[in-house]
Amino acid sequence: MPIHEYRCEPCDHTFETLIRGQGDTPHCPQCGGIDLHKQFSVPASAQTGGRPGSSLPVCGPSPSFGCGAGPCGSGMCSSD
Repeated sequence: MPIHEYRCEPCDHTFETLIRGQGDTPHCPQCGGIDLHKQFSVPASAQTGGRPGSSLPVCGPSPSFGCGAGPCGSGMCSSD
């Protein structure tokens, strides 16, 4: 079920809403209007590994190379 972003023409309120199916008509939560303009929005992406808010893996200290073990030295580490 996709979440879409809309801008209400009458009150100029921008909001996101969940669209459950073809017959689901979105309406403005502020004024109740249905004269809406669908906005372009970037889809969310899942993060793998690393710390929250970072898409790069977290590396531990290591005296050998890079900043530590794992993806370090492979071009995946933020310190490489």
